[in-house]
Amino acid sequence: MKLSATTVMVPEHDLRETAECLAGLGFDGAEWRCRHIPEAQRGQPYSPWGNVKNDLSPANLLERGQDLLAVSAELGLDVVGLATNMPATDLEEVRRVAEACDRWGIPMFRLGGPRGYRADQNYRELLDETVKAFHEAVAITRRYGVKVVLEIHRGTVACSASQAYLVVREFDPAEVGVIYDVANMSLGEGHEPWGMGLDLLGPHLAHCHLAGGRAVAGDRGDDGRLNWTWEVCDLADSVYEVPQLFRQLREREYGGYISLEDFRNEPVESKLGRNLAWVRGLTQA
Repeated sequence: MKLSATTVMVPEHDLRETAECLAGLGFDGAEWRCRHIPEAQRGQPYSPWGNVKNDLSPANLLERGQDLLAVSAELGLDVVGLATNMPATDLEEVRRVAEACDRWGIPMFRLGGPRGYRADQNYRELLDETVKAFHEAVAITRRYGVKVVLEIHRGTVACSASQAYLVVREFDPAEVGVIYDVANMSLGEGHEPWGMGLDLLGPHLAHCHLAGGRAVAGDRGDDGRLNWTWEVCDLADSVYEVPQLFRQLREREYGGYISLEDFRNEPVESKLGRNLAWVRGLTQA
């Protein structure tokens, strides 16, 4: 198994600085942020969800892709894929990114459902809308030979592996895959036994996201119930059974990337350095 990092968590670095940082830490590849900077955020302090120094977007990917590949190759980093954030209904954006991925040999990019999940609306409607939208998007990406991947993420159509499978099961795994996201599944909405989810996804498993988390006890409510919050932590301190996950992945001969994520307000070299060193031990065990 190979290790990468998502550059969404490195908003303060430009392209070369990001690649030098990840290569210097010892990562095998990078999952590159490719998103529009919200106009209201331009000129503001750097933030993973706002203004970023490395302005790689669907609008300029066709132009900047050559630099992305050149810098990555120079520093020995694989371009694992693109952390895009467009919905499957934005067909023009889908076409634009697919064309650029085809031009530069980028194997896959992230694609979301048409909207998030709302508890006051029927889930079946969202599921049907998402499958329909993916069919329309894949009719475009198929022409370019580029895979799209649905991320398991809280608050979306796919909070768990089984929900993601409901979306992708009728698609060719070569065209549509799933990002198996440990933290997003474990925040109370979508946790399932690792092996069960991996078996269900089968060849649709295209990529993994890994971040540490743990529950923290808060105040007790008026009804007597103890309230809990969730905080990010090092993987070695996490409640997630990461060593078991790695064993399950090895048993299924997973050959893709595991991408580390950590959005704590801490120097990226510090937090990623600690987590990468610990995870390396698991992959070599």
